[in-house]
Amino acid sequence: MKVKNSNVTTLSDFKDKHYGKRGSAKREELEAGYESFKLGALLHEARLEKGLTQEELAEKVGTTKSYISKIENDVKEVRLSTLQKIVEVGLGGHISLAIKF
Repeated sequence: MKVKNSNVTTLSDFKDKHYGKRGSAKREELEAGYESFKLGALLHEARLEKGLTQEELAEKVGTTKSYISKIENDVKEVRLSTLQKIVEVGLGGHISLAIKF
């Protein structure tokens, strides 16, 4: 039998308490920022799995090391077409998108 620890707060409960419920402006801003951060983290992880440096990846897709770094560190937003080129040409993968309600 699993016992619930009453001192544990789920991430969802934490966000509800500190940022409001989904649909509130503050919460939606948080969620949008997380998605952007997650994208950079996914690219970083994929690049490392392929054994590439930022410079090597940049050369493969015709951009700069600085640009790759800015995407990975959530400093710069990336266009979908550019992301597709980085993933397909640079990393040899593909992008899968979903729309959720």
